[in-house]
Amino acid sequence: MFVGLGSNLGDRIAQCRFGIGALEEGGSIRVTARSRFYLTEPQGYREQDWFVNAVVRGETGLSPAAVLARLKEIERRAGREPGGIPCGPRVLDLDLLLYDGLVLDLPGLTLPHPRLAERRFVLQPLCDIDPDVRHPVLGQTARELLRGLGESGQRVEAIS
Repeated sequence: MFVGLGSNLGDRIAQCRFGIGALEEGGSIRVTARSRFYLTEPQGYREQDWFVNAVVRGETGLSPAAVLARLKEIERRAGREPGGIPCGPRVLDLDLLLYDGLVLDLPGLTLPHPRLAERRFVLQPLCDIDPDVRHPVLGQTARELLRGLGESGQRVEAIS
């Protein structure tokens, strides 16, 4: 499975590191790879600080719904308030991007993540880990999807 992380409030890298560490608490999720951290231009709501984003790959025996519940619990522990401005400022945002090639469309859980293919701030770090992972609906690799975005659009800069 792949999880995207993002923060644009407080110590953004520390918030992302907290999220990565919290994923492994209790042993039900094992993080096997982490991308570099990226400084990324906000999308949608632009009147906010830039984000720090990363992607991790993990192994788990949890169901996708249980992983999503875990991600939401970690966000709450980090201080994220429910609701807020869509694409707005957040202490920590965790998204389940891909889960073993599953395609799901359930209330509150869609796999792959519905905007994965159009987000440079997700595809660039995903390519750090596994550029050949395939989008299970589109059939393209992360590398192909990233190339398809071209050079224009969101600015994404590696910072570590």
